Amino acid sequence: MTTYKLGIDVGGTFTDLFLWSADGAVDSFKTLSTPADPSEGVENGLHTIAASLGISAEEFAGKVTTIVHGTTVTTNAVLTRGGARTGLVTTAGVRDALEMRRGIREEQYNNRFENVRPLVPRHLRRPVRGRLDYAGDELEALNLDDLREAAQLLRASGVEAVALCFMNSFANPSHEQEAAHILAEELPGAYLSVSSEVLPTVRFYNRVSTTVLNSYVGPILKRYLENLTDKLAALGFGGVLLIMQSNGGVALPDVVQERPATTLLSGPAGGPAGAAAYAGDDCILVDMGGTSFDASLVRGGQAEMYAESELDRLRIALPMLAITTIGAGGGSIGRLDGGGLLRMGPESAGAAPGPACYGRGGAHPTCTDANVVLGYLDPATFAGGEMPLDAGAAKAAVEQHIGTPQRIDAEQAAAGMYRVINTNMAHGVREITVKRGLDPREFPMVVAGGAGSLHACMIALELDIPRLVIPPTASVLCAAGMLRCDLQHDYLRSYVCRFGALDDQHLKALVDEMINEGEAHLAGEGIAADERSHAVLLDLRYLKQYHEVTVAVDRAALERGDLGALASSFHGEHNRLYGYDLSAEGTELELINIRVRSLGRTEKPPLPVEADGSSDAGAAAKGRRRAFVPEREAFEELPVYDGHELVPGNLIPGPALVERVDTTVFISASFMALMDNQRSLVLTRQELRP
Repeated sequence: MTTYKLGIDVGGTFTDLFLWSADGAVDSFKTLSTPADPSEGVENGLHTIAASLGISAEEFAGKVTTIVHGTTVTTNAVLTRGGARTGLVTTAGVRDALEMRRGIREEQYNNRFENVRPLVPRHLRRPVRGRLDYAGDELEALNLDDLREAAQLLRASGVEAVALCFMNSFANPSHEQEAAHILAEELPGAYLSVSSEVLPTVRFYNRVSTTVLNSYVGPILKRYLENLTDKLAALGFGGVLLIMQSNGGVALPDVVQERPATTLLSGPAGGPAGAAAYAGDDCILVDMGGTSFDASLVRGGQAEMYAESELDRLRIALPMLAITTIGAGGGSIGRLDGGGLLRMGPESAGAAPGPACYGRGGAHPTCTDANVVLGYLDPATFAGGEMPLDAGAAKAAVEQHIGTPQRIDAEQAAAGMYRVINTNMAHGVREITVKRGLDPREFPMVVAGGAGSLHACMIALELDIPRLVIPPTASVLCAAGMLRCDLQHDYLRSYVCRFGALDDQHLKALVDEMINEGEAHLAGEGIAADERSHAVLLDLRYLKQYHEVTVAVDRAALERGDLGALASSFHGEHNRLYGYDLSAEGTELELINIRVRSLGRTEKPPLPVEADGSSDAGAAAKGRRRAFVPEREAFEELPVYDGHELVPGNLIPGPALVERVDTTVFISASFMALMDNQRSLVLTRQELRP
């Protein structure tokens, strides 16, 4: 019996599915997402795949051994403020930390600046007396009367979730443990997050914000996973379901339900693993979907990580992939601002009603509408002809909202929309390269997402990137990459200490404690002992600096207690990021946190490889179409090729268009395309011809 593995990425507009068969065949599918209940979009996708195989959905589900699933459910809950009604129980005197944040005005010269609205309103932030000092010693006993009064008020207010975060609980969790037991009794149906379990680290604002986020999305993720598993069970799925995490690893549903905040970037997190498989160990990944544009970086085969980041100005201090996300997708709406300047996004038409060309009631011009007007998309063959586009509606929307107010025609307006959104996306790539001390010209750029291939050449030209890779799975690369991800868990302990006073035995004891925790988690997930590994990282800084740098350290040096080798790792990384190090001056280092990343290696499906054919792509030619050539600021008749008929070795000079069922590739006049043995289109710079 043929068995299958399935990667599923639920996005804001489309649900992407990547199917790998045990006989080596691969295929990709897209269905419209169902925002009201995203699990319905997943179920629809399974029916679509089953129909393509000529079997029932039940028979197909019974043959699937593994599903790896990424979702934007928790992300959207935060962005739309649609999470659970949440209460916060915290130490008396600091309940306003969610609004005070780090005590720094984010935009110092903006007189109209408005602070971010906390996820928990003030009346649901309940103070409890009791205090620990920085070392975890009790200064004041926990006041149980305050605690029960807080629980009664939260119960009367109908909260679905509670975040529990006391001062200095990272050093001694006893107060939180006692309080958690009482809250669980008083609020038996509420989702409870305890900060010493979610994030046992210094910096109170980071900890309370992350704990609140964890509670805020907990009931949402729980309901979604219950709906999903019920639907899968009804279809007869009996395999392993894994959920994509924001750190680039996967975990069982029960594990992510304990820390749902780990899924806040679940959707795009599979992309870097897929990109590395097609482009090698170092690359930039850009992923343009229907709603957003994501940019990330892979170095040495590993995706770059953030130790802490923000989602919609809300701090989350859990390890996450370094992904820059901006509101630039196929559904991004074009508009003129108050000064008459053209803007693209971040507002999106989404899947419903969608761009004007979808013919579903959308009236605003979007990036997709501009691409139709510019001739890049064929209205008759979009999505393999299953979803014909209304070119007239696209032109009318662009003309009405952009062209007429600016006294230009629809084609000029569409070209302007195209340029603006390309510039926005190029800026997103700079965020993860230039601002991290890296030159984007030194990396190939892997292009993903259904819309990315229409814009990639112009992004590359702006950044002077000489090589692009467009995989055969470009439109579903995140879903494909999910099948190449390992199980991963991150652990953290604070140990604030000057390097000169560091107790290396205590350091090793904390590392061993976290490694043992990782071993237990991975063993419980069925990972064999020889497939488990653990990386150690330290958060270090120069004394009196505010921000620290996370550096990977050599386990052997750690075992030897070789602090000099650990310091050298920091000096090198600090110099790369900031252009200087203070090692020659003897400036003392300070340790803040110790991290352990535990990996459970999984079997990676091999990618199909084909033999080279002729360089002549004539057999795949479909005809010609009038389309815009940005380098020449003019419309020309461009050759159009069937991407499914191309074979390895085929060469296509730009400008040209390559159409596939799931995406269209625009090869600009500055590039030459070659199909490689993995059926990726590799675009390299060429001299412009007159």
